[in-house]
Amino acid sequence: MIFLSSRFIHRLTGIFATISMVVFVISCGGGATTEETAIDQHQTWAERLGFPAGERVLIFHADDMGMCEEANEATIYLMENGYIQSAAAMAPCPAYEDAIKWAIENPQYDVGIHLTLTSEWRTHRWGPVADPAEVPGLVDPEGYMWRSVQEVAMNASPEEVEKELRAQIEYTLSLGYRPDHMDTHMGTVFATNEFTEIYLRLAEEYNIPAMVIDFSDPEVVERYRQAGYPVTDRLLDMLDSYSLPKLDYFSSVPGGDTYEEVRKRFFEQVRTLQPGLTEIIFHPQFESEFGKTITGSWQQRAWEVDLFADPVVHQFFKDEGLIFTNWKEVMERFEE
Repeated sequence: MIFLSSRFIHRLTGIFATISMVVFVISCGGGATTEETAIDQHQTWAERLGFPAGERVLIFHADDMGMCEEANEATIYLMENGYIQSAAAMAPCPAYEDAIKWAIENPQYDVGIHLTLTSEWRTHRWGPVADPAEVPGLVDPEGYMWRSVQEVAMNASPEEVEKELRAQIEYTLSLGYRPDHMDTHMGTVFATNEFTEIYLRLAEEYNIPAMVIDFSDPEVVERYRQAGYPVTDRLLDMLDSYSLPKLDYFSSVPGGDTYEEVRKRFFEQVRTLQPGLTEIIFHPQFESEFGKTITGSWQQRAWEVDLFADPVVHQFFKDEGLIFTNWKEVMERFEE
């Protein structure tokens, strides 16, 4: 089992943690000629899915639906107004069934499952979906999931992780809802090679696309290795065979000390995007007194609601000529 370095764990627990952890997928075509392979290496996933070459195709994705009513209400507001394209909900959390009820009643929207192995907040916490007695390595001394990715990696076995992830998917199916995609809370499924293998295998087994990146450029792989990320040869070999669609790029709405700073930095981020399929995640949550007790990031989360509802931002998107999609459409195009 390969564990993350302490340097990497520190990064993982920050706001950009989820971003960096999902960029470990290499894609290469089997059985192609040398000429075809050369062409494929220069073709983005956006192009493979039938989007015009050279265009920036975006998915704005709301994480942490189901965590609380404020997160649900903010996400639903943004989705129903057409401001964002995608969201994912956390099965162990108290407002999950409300989120799934809305998703069932509104099948036109793209709602995935935010596979959850941690419970990081000080007071607002949750335990596993599986019987805790069957996944003791995922449970901390207080009876909840561990707060950090490192604690999960050090205490949970791959068998326990698979049992819990499968339980979350099966629980969702039992509610009458099939997730449109799957991703990972705090990037925990990338904590070890074994966890990652489970994540990708479940995606293929259930035919639910996992949020992963096509990392076919060796120079990019080396850049992440030099930065301290555990992009091992074993990991790359394992992920090379993953068969479902991938993203070209992945990012997160940047933070800031004021709303204006957040918006300015977000504009800079979007302007520098390369052609291809990019997902940008954020964590919308309406401001409330209860929400303020959950997380110190409540202000950023409230600003992120404002950001995607902002007419100035909408005009910016038009001026930039962006194309928008979601995981539903990605899979439809992939399976054509």
